[in-house]
Formats: sequence, C-alpha cells, structure tokens
Amino acid sequence: MYSTKPYVAPEPIMMMPPATDGQPETFYEDDAYDNSIPDVQKITKKNNTLPVWGNQKTMNLNGLVLENVLQCTYYKQVLAECSTYQQIVDEIYMHVRHLEPWEKGTRKVQGMTGMCGGVRGVGAGGVISSAFCLLYKLFNIRITRKQLVSMINSNQSAYLRGMGFMYIRFCQPPSDLWNWLEPYLDDEDTVDPRSGGGDELTFGQIARMMLTKLDWYGTLFPRIPVPIQKDIDEKFRERNRQLLEQQGYEEERTGYNAQRHAIREMEKEHDRKRKGSPSREGEKKHKKIRCDHHLRHHHCRKHRKDCPKKAKESKSAEKESKENGDEKKGENDGQKN
Repeated sequence: MYSTKPYVAPEPIMMMPPATDGQPETFYEDDAYDNSIPDVQKITKKNNTLPVWGNQKTMNLNGLVLENVLQCTYYKQVLAECSTYQQIVDEIYMHVRHLEPWEKGTRKVQGMTGMCGGVRGVGAGGVISSAFCLLYKLFNIRITRKQLVSMINSNQSAYLRGMGFMYIRFCQPPSDLWNWLEPYLDDEDTVDPRSGGGDELTFGQIARMMLTKLDWYGTLFPRIPVPIQKDIDEKFRERNRQLLEQQGYEEERTGYNAQRHAIREMEKEHDRKRKGSPSREGEKKHKKIRCDHHLRHHHCRKHRKDCPKKAKESKSAEKESKENGDEKKGENDGQKN
C-alpha cells in the first residue's frame, strides 16, 4: 500500500551474496552441460532474453486488477522513477508483505452476483497491493532470464521468490511452466501469500497450485491450453507413481533387513542350544574338585606328597595297613600257641 511519506532511495542491496568460492549464488552462464541445472534455467548469451506469452501489454492480468494498478498513486509516482531491476527489487524488500492482488479489508464482494461478483466484478475492486504493482513494473522493464532465475532461487526474501513464481505463471509460455516449476515441487521453504497472514504455504504447494489451478487469492491466472494441461496432469501421475514405487521399495528393504536380523538371532540361539552353552543368567558355578593347595601347584611331583588331600589319604591308608598288619600278627601268634 502506498505511503504518504516522501520516498527515500534505500542503500543498494546485493542480490546474490558471494559464496565460499567467491562466485555469485546463481551463475549459470556457459554451463549448458551441467545436468543438475534445469534446462530452462541455463543461461547463455543467446537465451538470456525471456519470451513473453499472451498479451504483450497487459501481462495477462485481469482487467480490474490492471486498471487499479495503472491508477494507483504508488505505481504512477514512486515506481515511475524506478527504471532498473535492482531498484524494483529494493522496493519488493521494503513494501511487499503478501502476494494477494488486494490489500486486506479493501475489497467487498458479499452480496455481489453475476459480473459484479468474483474477480470480474466492475464494482468489486479495492486497494491494489504493492506486490501486483511491482509485478507489472517487472513486466514493463522486461527482466532477463538471469534476473528471473535469481528471484526464484533467492535466499534473502521469500516474497521475492513468490514474485518470481507469479511472473512465470502470468507471462511465460505454458509449454515451459512444467520445466520452470517442477524442480520446486518438493521445496519445503514457506511463505504466507494471504493479506493479513494465516495461510502459510510451502513453495512446493505454490508450484503445484500454479500448475493445476486458476484461482489465486481473488484473481485468475491465464488459462493453460487443454493439451498442455493434460500433459502436465500426466506428468504429475507419473511422478506420483515413481514416488509410490520408491516408497514401496524402501518399505520392502526395511522389512527385508528386519527379517534378516530375526533369522540371524534365531541362528545364534540355535547354535547356543546345540553347543550346550548356558546363558549368562543361568550359568552355574562349578564345584571345586581339588583343594586349593592342589590347584595352586598344578599336580607337580615336588608338592604331590605335601598335598593335604593326598596326605590325608596316605595317612588313612597307612593306618589301615597298620591295623591289618596288627590283626594278621595276632592271628599268627594265636596259631603258634
């Protein structure tokens, strides 16, 4: 929304901060053989000029939205002095807080029917948002492919990225939409497009909406030709099939690993039972079958006679032999007498 304060030019903000190797964040020139970069984002001297699809003057905007943009004081006075891409980007940083075409609470559509209801209503307009004023200004200066790529890959402002996505959807050829937006279908970065907040979406959800729906917060995107829309829908189905197959493969692999682990444990248990090795909990203490002296000297001959057990046995044997000898002696004496 336009402010009554005098416009003060901000300090220049570098769009692409240097990376660790000293190169800009987005620098794709003369890199046509890098397969990690989508073809539509590969920048060369020949393709840096972006094509414009549809109406070359209106940017395919709804008539009511375009009329409010052209009559807006912010667009006629402040943005008239902005003639470069960097100046417009600075304005996006300062003024864009949502991606709706209308400011919150300025558009009344209750009770309106027919041509006066919805986005085509002649009397349903409100205060146009600064986002759509700046979007139309970007269209008028004809930004380059390199500048658009830097917008949708920016890590400084989620609203700058959102403006880049809207620019693609409004004025890029429908045949190129899938190539532009498909790399971002799994993007988990978030932005809140609603005026006043309360509708936070990931950029993956926004990319899917732009490829499958026409409604956008009180306005309409240009219609995608039926053959191209069918092709996009088929690509979505193929992508979902691949995701399901990959998910099934991961589940099957997880189950296979769990089964292998269970089999391994069963084999260990079987080996333990076969060898008769008791478990740690049920392990019994072995009884001593030798005296401490015997165990200490390892049955050596030198200490064999001194072993208490052996000594006891030898003493008992000597006593028995002596008693037997005395008995035999007594018997012999009796026989002699």
